[in-house]
Amino acid sequence: MHVVMFADQHLESLGGAQVSMRLQKRFLERAGHVVTVVAPRLHRDAPDDAAYLDLPSIAITPDREYALTWPGARTDRFVDAQMGARLPVDVVHVQADFWGAFIGHRYAARHGLPVVHTMHNRVDVGIEATAPFPGLVLRVLNAWARRALRGTAPSRDVVPDAAGAARSRDAGPAGRGAGAEPASVRAGRVAAVSSGRSAADGWAYLRRLAALSHAVTAPSSHFARRLEEHGVASAVDVIWNGIDDDVLDAALGAGSSVRRPGRPRFIWLGRMSPEKRLLPFVEAVIASGIDADIEIVGGGAQLRAARRLIERALPKATVTFSGRLPYAETLRRLADADAVVQTSIGFETQGMTVFEAASLGTPAVVSDPDIAAELGSGTWTVTDATVAALADALRRAAADIAAGTPVEPDASIAERFRQSSRTAAMVDVYRRAVAAGR
Repeated sequence: MHVVMFADQHLESLGGAQVSMRLQKRFLERAGHVVTVVAPRLHRDAPDDAAYLDLPSIAITPDREYALTWPGARTDRFVDAQMGARLPVDVVHVQADFWGAFIGHRYAARHGLPVVHTMHNRVDVGIEATAPFPGLVLRVLNAWARRALRGTAPSRDVVPDAAGAARSRDAGPAGRGAGAEPASVRAGRVAAVSSGRSAADGWAYLRRLAALSHAVTAPSSHFARRLEEHGVASAVDVIWNGIDDDVLDAALGAGSSVRRPGRPRFIWLGRMSPEKRLLPFVEAVIASGIDADIEIVGGGAQLRAARRLIERALPKATVTFSGRLPYAETLRRLADADAVVQTSIGFETQGMTVFEAASLGTPAVVSDPDIAAELGSGTWTVTDATVAALADALRRAAADIAAGTPVEPDASIAERFRQSSRTAAMVDVYRRAVAAGR
């Protein structure tokens, strides 16, 4: 098949969705398929690839890492002209939430192509965490979608089941299905991150995008349940973001460093923006008083504030800021750590980092109850969203590690999350979408 993916950001920019799409592309190509990736041009040097179709764009962040392409007739003409030599196309895979989604759905509608849409984000939670007036932003976003997608006929009706029941299809061995949510998880949910109006506008926006798709996928069963419960799609395929087979095999072959009793080694990694909750993590490290090595990997707007907190407080722990690292090196650091710490709540639709760590035998301190439930074993769960609760979880983890009795991840995760298996599951979804679009 020839799969055309549409993204909000260039695949060589920073971000979990971009990492996932690069892996999907490589493993689809390895399986004999052809992939084209349509995304805004990156405004810095980056590896080139014949599969990339770069759109005219404007940089939207001071570091020029991220860019925007305006969806409209001019962009439509550019895409059609550039795609002319790449035809025919079998399926469009939209893996975008904003302008990339509009451009992709417009392209599919013009050419009568089937669409698979992967929902990567809870847009209401992300906007609530990053925008000063989230309700206004979401209303503007919905209005923009109505304008950009005007005349793009829905390919199917998207309605919830009469009883509102979740019916996720677990597309492959990596999902846990969408069975009834345990009462303990439901009671402990901290997903009231966004206001009622913002959440309603966010779900309405996702419903608008899903209504133009022949199939909808999500990277976890808990997010698939939310999509179904809010009528975004009546059935959602769970296709977990995978882990690079080659890098995983190399890391497992080399063997992780010995997990010895003694001074614990924690790692936090990700984009340093408010929804990732780096600053509450640094505050919790300070408040916990743990004697540990803390490595913080990544970059972003909150790096300077995090450094200032450490410099002022001089915690007992040794804190190292390692900057941005290549994917393979990041996995190596995860393998070497005694525990990875993930602090976002309600924002992650999968929480890939902790699954990568679990594949390498590294347990996790997890703040989001949904992600902790998906992981199963191998977690120290944070009981609520406060710094005090996170500090307590860090103390418990540090004590267990120092005593030589850490929690152990589910050993099956390494096989269940291989990208090769995730690609096979996605190809099945493509084939269903193509059949539905005939």
